[in-house]
Amino acid sequence: MRGRTWIIGSRESRLAVIQSEMIRDAILERHPQDRVEILTMKTTGDMILDRTLDKVGGKGLFVKELDRALLDGRSHLSVHSLKDMPMELPESLPLLAFSKREDPRDALILPKGAAELDRTKPIGCSSQRRILQLKALYPDMEFKSVRGNVLTRLSKLDTGEYSALVLAAAGLKRLGLEERISRLFEPWEVIPAAGQGILAVQGRADMEYPCLEGYGDEDAACEARAERAFVRYLNGGCSSPVAAFSRCQGEEILVRGLYYDEQTGRFQTGSITGKREEAEALGKSLAARLKEECAKKEQKA
Repeated sequence: MRGRTWIIGSRESRLAVIQSEMIRDAILERHPQDRVEILTMKTTGDMILDRTLDKVGGKGLFVKELDRALLDGRSHLSVHSLKDMPMELPESLPLLAFSKREDPRDALILPKGAAELDRTKPIGCSSQRRILQLKALYPDMEFKSVRGNVLTRLSKLDTGEYSALVLAAAGLKRLGLEERISRLFEPWEVIPAAGQGILAVQGRADMEYPCLEGYGDEDAACEARAERAFVRYLNGGCSSPVAAFSRCQGEEILVRGLYYDEQTGRFQTGSITGKREEAEALGKSLAARLKEECAKKEQKA
């Protein structure tokens, strides 16, 4: 029986294509009669590399062109790193499925051949979330923005611009670059970005997707709901140093988060545990508690 042809929209970067190929292979494994093609495109976020994301419009810059291709019918699916997805999505373009989670941790990468940090050069890191937490671990280090895809950033590191980079372990592993990792930061040291390590498959609300039957990880979906609810409650986008990480443990879920008050510069971390079916409510509850604790600290100061 002849199947359907599905077109996946993807950013042009090597990592984005690999991630789209992972979803393609998962579809073909379950539905070998179907065909899957990958349509690559350059997004606005890929083209503006001389400014940090918070200065040019945040996460939406990486999905705008992919969204347009979905709505135009040039593609049927888009594959994203969930951590790069805006918290508010149009109802017409829902998230359909989540991959099994890859390593959610952040990683430190040293230049090729280096055994330790060069204290005379900055750590390359564009995320305020990371910088805020890394300053506690490296109080004597300077941090400097670095943009571009993973391979571009590694090239800048190896040519001597930085003493190290901090990147998501998941992307490095998917690129086959795990050997570049010098150390991994546990989630209680550096809380990851919401959704880090999870791939999100997005589609159109007016289409049916039999190709995704049997695909999707329940734990990842539950963790995604908790983390995105935490960030959404705090109205955190790409520029807000807000972090959330959760882990399903049987029928329970642990949610850990970081809230930063931009007015006062204070931040608060904490965690909450509850039933996994209450994932979203737990994320919101933790966000509200951390915001309140931060405010109380300010009143006492």
